[in-house]
Formats: sequence, structure tokens, C-alpha cells
Amino acid sequence: MTAPISLKDLTIDNITDNVHAINSQGDNPRLRYILERTVTHLHDLAREVRLTTDEWMTAILFLTKVGQISSDTRQEFILLSDILGLSLLVDSIDHPKPKGSTEGTVLGPFHTHEAEHGDQGTLISHDSDGEPLLVLCTLKDVQGNPIAGAQIDVWETDSKGFYDVQHADRNGPDGRAVLKSDDNGNFWFKAIVPVPYPIPHDGPVGKLLKILNRHPYRPSHMHFMFKKAGYDPLVTALYLKDDPYEATDAVFGVKDSLVVSLQKVQDAEQAKAYNVNVGSALMSYDFVLVTDEAAARLRRQKAEEAIASLEGKFRFIDDLPVPDVD
Repeated sequence: MTAPISLKDLTIDNITDNVHAINSQGDNPRLRYILERTVTHLHDLAREVRLTTDEWMTAILFLTKVGQISSDTRQEFILLSDILGLSLLVDSIDHPKPKGSTEGTVLGPFHTHEAEHGDQGTLISHDSDGEPLLVLCTLKDVQGNPIAGAQIDVWETDSKGFYDVQHADRNGPDGRAVLKSDDNGNFWFKAIVPVPYPIPHDGPVGKLLKILNRHPYRPSHMHFMFKKAGYDPLVTALYLKDDPYEATDAVFGVKDSLVVSLQKVQDAEQAKAYNVNVGSALMSYDFVLVTDEAAARLRRQKAEEAIASLEGKFRFIDDLPVPDVD
């Protein structure tokens, strides 16, 4: 039986090692590693900035308010992660993309699992004030082969910049749908032209942005999420070129490869085929998915490159690094 650890005479200099000793008794090596690094960085931060009790309490109360305002339809912690750039960082680490594949971006706090399944050509938005938009897309693998039968979640705001779940009087999902790619990897639907909008800024995250003299706006965009057995899930979005917030997205989601220019439906034949008017706004994009195997291989490679610069020996469990301790 392991003798109990006795902690006494704790100081600024030895508190971190003592916390590690206590926390290292768990059975999960990955959790031990994450917690050890978290405590190390938190303690180093406190020592580096000479954190005061008042500042510590301000942070505690801030996080408390973030939790209190969160709900089934508003995830303020995701919003906080977004405005700190953590969401994009985690997605980029966990879903690395080889050259030629579609890059991912932030999920955002307003995805839901209540969207209705729609057929090709479904109308996802019933906002009569929005400018009609035809969306034509393809889905392929990195070799250019069509991917059939993939599940595709799409969602966007209304013409005023609000998601359906932000309306207290809503009576069902709108501005969102779940589609399937056809045998040729194509999918298309009708929507409205996206508009820029502010992230919810009436809560603690909004107050933080104000203190930092940051605006809360996101550029015009439409969300896409792809799932298909054998392929790495893709969460991404398309952003409209020349949007006023294209270069200053409040949640750091814009990537050059995801910026698109709207086109127009040019001829009567195309308009008839998709039952839209000539001159209607048109968004098109060719999405490319990566196989699970390729993504896992690249994720492992990136992890090995990252830990090569760290002190100590490491091993991998389920392709995740942990210290190699005897």
C-alpha cells in the first residue's frame, strides 16, 4: 500500500511540485499529463505576472458568470474559447489537413441537433427579407473521387444576423438543414445570402471584448459540417469576400482558402434546372475530405514533431503523447 503523501511548508517555489505529486496518483496517463502541464502553466502564469488575490477572484467570478449564462441554446464557454482563439487551435491540432483538402474552422455556439433532414434543393431559410441564394457544391476525396452519402449539416443566420435559437418566439428550426451528397458527390440547396453579425455580447464574454476594445462582429458566412464513415469529420464555413470584418473576425475563424466570391445565375437553362431566377446570387465550392487513416497518420506526425523539441521521453497511447516514465 502506497504511503500517504504529506504536504507542509509549501512555498511559492515548491507548491507546483507538490501539486504534481498529489495529482500523479491517478490511473489515466493522458489525464495525468494534461493536468500536470495545466498546473505548471497556471502556476508559472501566476508567478510571472505576480497575480493578486483580487485579480484571481475577478477571474473566478468571470468564469462563474460564463457558466451561469450558458444554456442548451447558448454555450458561453465555447464563445469564450472562440474569442481567445482556442477553438480554432484545437480544431487545427485534432483535424490536420493535408495539401488539397478543405480546411476546418470553428463550430461556433449555435449548432444544434434538431435540424430537419432535407432533399437536394431544399430551402433551409424561410426569411422573406433575405436575399435568395443558390448553393451548389461538390464533395470529393483528395484523389478527386466523389463521396456519396455523406451527411452534411448546414446552418446560417437570418437576414438580421440572428440564428433561429436566438429568437424566443421560434416554433422550430430554421436556417439549417441536414443533407446527403448524391452518387456524384454533389449537393445543393437554397438559402439566403449570409450577413455579418455580432456574437452574443450581452454576457461576460461581450464585456471582456469591450474591456479589450474589440468589436464582437463575425464576417458573413455559412456553416458546413461533414460526416461520413471512414473520413475525418470536417467542421468548416465559407466566408464572403470583401466583407468588412473579413480580416478581424471576432472568433478568428477566417482562412483564405474558405473565402469565396458570390456569383450570379447566368442563364435561363441553369435557372430552370434549379428553379431560381436568372441573376440570383450563387455560391459554389468544391469540398475535399480526408480519410480517417490519412488524418490519423498526419496527426501522429505533427505530434511527434511537436514533442521532439520537449524535454524528456514520450510514448503514445491511442496516438496521443504521454511522458514515458519507468
